Amino acid sequence: MKITAIIPARYGSTRFEGKALADIFGKPMIQHVYERTSRSALVSDVIVATDDERIASAVKKFGGKVEMTSTAHETGTDRLAEVAGRIDSDIIVNVQGDEPLIDPGMIDEAIEPMTTDSSLVMSTLKSRIKTLHDFLSPNVVKVVTDWEGNALYFSRSPVPNFRDKWNDLKDEKFSSGKLLCYKHIGLYVYRRDFLLQYSQMSPTYLELAEKLEQLRVLENGYKIRVIETSHDSIGVDTPSDLVAVIEKLKKQ
Repeated sequence: MKITAIIPARYGSTRFEGKALADIFGKPMIQHVYERTSRSALVSDVIVATDDERIASAVKKFGGKVEMTSTAHETGTDRLAEVAGRIDSDIIVNVQGDEPLIDPGMIDEAIEPMTTDSSLVMSTLKSRIKTLHDFLSPNVVKVVTDWEGNALYFSRSPVPNFRDKWNDLKDEKFSSGKLLCYKHIGLYVYRRDFLLQYSQMSPTYLELAEKLEQLRVLENGYKIRVIETSHDSIGVDTPSDLVAVIEKLKKQ
């Protein structure tokens, strides 16, 4: 089974333009993501998908593989699907290009169920929410699952709604495990054929309402397996996020 990790990367960003090339200890951020992804035990190949020559040049400079894509793509999934359509692979892993602290073990955790259960078309990750701030933040996507670990819903709102405890929400309730809820980690694994099909589906009502593309899968009746991980990462959306990444790497 061939498993290919594709890292969509663009230069333009409303909150942090050119972040893929932001310097982290002498390397562009995209190189950190590429090198960590390459250390996954289950990934056969790693490719950066971009429409920007500056990013492509940086990837070639450190010896990475890169595929140029259309400038018309509105989502990373569209960019992913364009490259997936050109290559021979059984499983496609979407690794975000702004995750320089991604743990290779996280990638393997997300892939593993797809290698053992042929009925699965897509998988992703979740981790425990441990603070009230994260639970209430619309920037932290929440996920609820059934007993088998299949996603029931993703939301920017705090879910589940602890109706009888709403006025008593405190950090220690989450950190002690008395209130169980999970944040979604945006790493996706697809059967290649399903990814190509999914990218052709029209945007759906809940997807547009929440601005969460994965809801398109659920609204079309497909399952997403969600695996709990103890690993965590820091997505770089702003310059302050980059500072947090650098500080964490200094401690390591």
